[in-house]
Amino acid sequence: MTGKRQNAYFRKLLVGYDGSPQSEKAVDVAFSLAECLDATVLIFAVARPPEPSTSVELEAVLDDAKEHFEEGFKKLMEKAHGRDLHVSTAMAVGHPAEQIIHRAELDGIDLIVLGRRGRSSISRMMLGSVSERALRYAHCPVMVVH
Repeated sequence: MTGKRQNAYFRKLLVGYDGSPQSEKAVDVAFSLAECLDATVLIFAVARPPEPSTSVELEAVLDDAKEHFEEGFKKLMEKAHGRDLHVSTAMAVGHPAEQIIHRAELDGIDLIVLGRRGRSSISRMMLGSVSERALRYAHCPVMVVH
């Protein structure tokens, strides 16, 4: 017996990743769930462009974000290696909550896993605007990792 259960509910997990300790913890939780449930995991990062911005500023910010997230993705894929997990990574540009919700709908995600709050200093006082918005508007359950 492999220890994995046949699971009809949570077959596809999306975990929001921004490089923060909270998002790293969310990835760990998603990996553990995926192991138990034989589910796939999509690690999804969103680069938020500055508003308003020139095309030169936008391109520089997006290049930096892509480099930052690819480094993080590499470390996370190393963590997944040897755990018999099916993990993929993706990145989008836009408002994080909107992009996470959209991607979850597009991919038929069964569970979104998010850290309690991300990098924003304002969100330290609240649950986190991305988590809160996902809880309100996602088509599927959302797990917020403390």
